[in-house]
Amino acid sequence: MEGFLAFLVGVTALGGVLGGLMWLAARVRRRGIGDSVMGPFEEIWHPAGHRARIEIRVQEERAVPMPSPGDRLR
Repeated sequence: MEGFLAFLVGVTALGGVLGGLMWLAARVRRRGIGDSVMGPFEEIWHPAGHRARIEIRVQEERAVPMPSPGDRLR
């Protein structure tokens, strides 16, 4: 009985941790703050996706803003 109880506690703890990570991932996606919170997990389990996200971020930073119709020419 003691071994079964220890097994049950371990499975419950593992389920709680995995459930918490799933909840955190859904919340992060909704808010758009995924890079700072879920970045390390993505780097571990999906390195190609992590590298692609870094490339997208670099390209966004490189983008030159388009001038508005009323702006003066330089």
